[in-house]
Amino acid sequence: MPLDAFLARVNASRTTAGPWISRAGRAALNFALPPQCLACSAPVTEIGGLCVACWSALKLIERPYCERLGTPFPADFGPGLLSPAAIARPPAYDRARAVARFDGAARDLVHRLKYADGVHLARPLGAMMARAGHELLAPDALLVPVPLHRRRLWGRRFNQAALLAQAAARTARAAIAPEALERIKSTRPQVGLTAAQRADNLAGAFRVSPGAFLKGRQVVLVDDVLTTGATVDRLARLVRRAGAASVDVLVFALVVNDA
Repeated sequence: MPLDAFLARVNASRTTAGPWISRAGRAALNFALPPQCLACSAPVTEIGGLCVACWSALKLIERPYCERLGTPFPADFGPGLLSPAAIARPPAYDRARAVARFDGAARDLVHRLKYADGVHLARPLGAMMARAGHELLAPDALLVPVPLHRRRLWGRRFNQAALLAQAAARTARAAIAPEALERIKSTRPQVGLTAAQRADNLAGAFRVSPGAFLKGRQVVLVDDVLTTGATVDRLARLVRRAGAASVDVLVFALVVNDA
C-alpha cells in the first residue's frame, strides 16, 4: 500500500474512532504517526485540522453575502440584500450556503475527497457545512444529497454528496433521506456548456424515488460544490413539484465570479 494511502487510513481511523480509545492510546498513536493536515498532509497538532498555510488559503464565506445565492459581497450594504444575479435570474431554491470559495485549500479538499478516495474527509467537511448552514438546518429540515448516476457511482464507489450529507446531518442532528432522488440519465459535465446546453443536458436526468415522501418537508439539497447552479436548480423544481414546503442548498464550496 502506498504511504499516502496508509496515512489517509490512519487519519480516517482517528476521525471515526469512538470514545473507547483511551487518551493514552491516542497520544501514543499521535506520537508514532502525527496527525496530518486534511488538505496537504503536512503535520498538524489537532486531528481533523488544517495546517496554518492551508487554513490561511481557505477563503471562508461569511456575511455580508447575498441572502439568496450565498455569494459574498465586497462590503456590507445592509441586511437582507440580494445580488444583481439573484434579482435578474432568481433560482428555484430559496437559499444557498457554502463554507468557502472553490479555490485554494477548498478546491484541494474537494478533489481529495472525490478523486483520491478521501472518504475520511467527509466527516470534518460535513461538520463545517453544518456550521456554515446552521440557519438552513431547522428541526424539520430534511437533508437530501444530489444523486450520482449508477455508472459514475460504480466507478467512484461512493457518492461524495451523500457522505457530506450524512456528516452534516450527524452534526446538526437533522433528518436525512439519502435515496430520495435518483439520477436516471448519465449526463456529460456541465463545465463549458451554455445555459441552453446545460438545460438540455439535464432534461429528464432526475426523478423523485418511488416511495420518497417530500410533501410539506423543508428540503436541504446537499452537494460538494455549487458551480453554475443548474443541477440544484433542476432538483429544486423537482422536489417542489413533489410538494416540498421549501428548498435550500448546502455545499462545501461555491464558485464565485468576482466580476
